[in-house]
Amino acid sequence: MPIHQNVLGLIGRTPIVQINRLAPPGVHMYVKLESQNPMASVKDRLALAVIEDAERRGALKPGMTVVEATSGNTGIALAMVCAAKGYPFVATMVETFSVERRRLMKFLGAKVVLTPKEQKGSGMVRRAEELAKQNGWFLTRQFANEANPAFHRQTTASEILLDFTGRRLDYFVCGWGTGGTMTGVSSMLRVARPEVKIVACEPKNAQLLAGAPWQPHMIQGWTPDFIPEVLDRNAYDELVPVGDEEAIETSKLLARKEGIFVGISGGGSFAGALQVARKAEPGSHILVVVADTAERYLSTPLFKDISEASDEV
Repeated sequence: MPIHQNVLGLIGRTPIVQINRLAPPGVHMYVKLESQNPMASVKDRLALAVIEDAERRGALKPGMTVVEATSGNTGIALAMVCAAKGYPFVATMVETFSVERRRLMKFLGAKVVLTPKEQKGSGMVRRAEELAKQNGWFLTRQFANEANPAFHRQTTASEILLDFTGRRLDYFVCGWGTGGTMTGVSSMLRVARPEVKIVACEPKNAQLLAGAPWQPHMIQGWTPDFIPEVLDRNAYDELVPVGDEEAIETSKLLARKEGIFVGISGGGSFAGALQVARKAEPGSHILVVVADTAERYLSTPLFKDISEASDEV
């Protein structure tokens, strides 16, 4: 095990784990555990990508404050990267996102500015833009920054191709928030493994890619009230809608049947993959990206029926 220069050297190279009890008979399912990044989500990749890209371009100079709109995981990841590199960080965030996320960012030294829920995701984006303009701060623009999908092409996709060398892979399944993971991985798989079908999952209440209007949903990190600039509309072959309760129950199933601890978005992605698996040909191999850990959701409906009291045995 190498000694790393700093915590940022731990980002990426996340493990892929086989599913043993939840996959339909004759279908092989796997999850890529992005919770194994140092701040426990796939957004660690995005954060490192946009900061180091800005440094290389000279857009981010020593001592500058970094600002970004976030549902939580990107903000936590940016707080970590900025702490390691010495930049102050400010996050704007809709007031309805889980309190764990706010506290984690603040624990890492960040400041958090909450925006009204009535303004939806676009409201927190506007507030970040206003703060950047008013103060001369560096805005990372995760929803429009090409460094986001580029890093997934270079790392996430490369890791998948390496891990599946000599192995069959029929489907790649993920949800979308910025679209960076799906866009980056898809662009590589289209070239290196063109037989792989790309499946995008989105909330039943907010099927923007399917052309439906946005409505509030409980899958934090998925589908803001707009389609991000970095999301390639040609990156997917199939769209799968996932309900809030379906995502929550599937997260619990992964914990109780596989010992795999993922958040609501991870449950949503795996629920979408199960829909694919049930109609897939026997012998199919399906890989799912699960974005984060259930610990980000202790104050959310994911844990509403988990008692703190002593149990009868």
